[in-house]
Amino acid sequence: MGSPQDPEAILTALWRHAGQRDDALEAVALTGGEPALPSSFAVGTAAQASIAASALAAAELWRLRTGRQQRVSVDMRDAAIEFRSERYMRIAGAARGEIWDKIAGLYRCGDARWVRLHTNFPHHRDGVLKLLGCEYSREGVQRALDGWQAEAFETAAAEAGLVVTATRSFAEWDAHGQGRAVAGLPVFSIEKIGDAPPLPLPPGERPLSGVRVLDLTRVIAGPVCGRTLAAHGADVMSVTAAQMPQMLPLVIDNGRGKLSAFVDLREPAGRAALARLVRDADIFVQGYRPGAMEKNGFGPDEAARLRPGIVYVSLSAYGHEGPWANRRGFDSLVQNANGMNCAEADAAGAKQPRPLPCQAIDHASGYLMAFGAMTALARRVTEGGSWHVRVSLAQTGQWMRGLGRLADGFACPDPGFDDVQDRLEENDSGFGRLTTVRHAATMSETPPHWARPSVPLGTHAPEWP
Repeated sequence: MGSPQDPEAILTALWRHAGQRDDALEAVALTGGEPALPSSFAVGTAAQASIAASALAAAELWRLRTGRQQRVSVDMRDAAIEFRSERYMRIAGAARGEIWDKIAGLYRCGDARWVRLHTNFPHHRDGVLKLLGCEYSREGVQRALDGWQAEAFETAAAEAGLVVTATRSFAEWDAHGQGRAVAGLPVFSIEKIGDAPPLPLPPGERPLSGVRVLDLTRVIAGPVCGRTLAAHGADVMSVTAAQMPQMLPLVIDNGRGKLSAFVDLREPAGRAALARLVRDADIFVQGYRPGAMEKNGFGPDEAARLRPGIVYVSLSAYGHEGPWANRRGFDSLVQNANGMNCAEADAAGAKQPRPLPCQAIDHASGYLMAFGAMTALARRVTEGGSWHVRVSLAQTGQWMRGLGRLADGFACPDPGFDDVQDRLEENDSGFGRLTTVRHAATMSETPPHWARPSVPLGTHAPEWP
């Protein structure tokens, strides 16, 4: 088990991969150290580096606005706490409700291998029950899975549009077609997809003042990207449809700073409304299954035609190459498939796969998306063009695996609500009085904060303010 890499080196590698200028790294300070959470993986390092990269990209946009470089600092403990922001949120002092469906989780199949089911959305839950032909209980699911082999059930579930993965070791993932495809991809990519003249940033007092962001994502990774852009002053509009299932605690925590509108892309009026929004947008963030936005007329090329100069950010589960490129997925399933849960269990001496102590792949992906978006926006300012940023949970997981391991990681206490009081703030919202985690990055001239409260979905009209 190799020791973790130096956080400064990790940040430098991310920064250079994005093509940002080295001089900016002199303005950042990283404090604290591992272990930050109980894990054999360098979760604190991933949190600190990804949050710092996004904050430093915001500082670069500020420099482009003003000619002034500001100081950025991120403490590893603070970053690790923000990677679990949904755990610490309170509404009127009360803890969130359970967000996991009662049959979600790990099961051992008839071949003695494990599978993990994600059934938090009703259509995924109902599909699993139909495929298994069993009642809605953990006992019923277990009896049904006794008759399946793990990989056969994983394949059948994927063919039915469901979200299930078999537990694999690192060696098994590395030998798998999707593991090989992901190993050949970078941590993220930024690609020019169209011509447009350079566009200066609009006037404003924050790095992203006047920048308009469409956020068509759900759950954690994509919404964290939008939340991060809002923390630096962007006008972020969360766009979803009334009929789409949601996980309310995540909507509340990740809705800070955002407008929220309903747009039904099944209807011509909904597609027309989104087209109007795109024409005046700067950044378009989407986490739909690969190909879905293209079918609705809002893929990256279509968006660049509608709005030359757009920064288009795509999130997928497994990357844009390989046999699983079109599969749906979530953080918990990716870390189960890619060997991380198996490795974590081995390090802990546990008998069954062990998840990471937070949705680390989700959160890291969200900050890397925001980092990529702001980097591409800076390129639009200096050289013009439309840009496509691609991030996937599997690529982020591969990056985290490369950060090294901790021999004593499980000796770290698991910080509860009482342990993080210094990182919390209270604000009114559309859901009542909220207690939430403050942003982990500090900036000397433009402290990150959320100017808009979290509100129920569909609160606003689909129009830019």
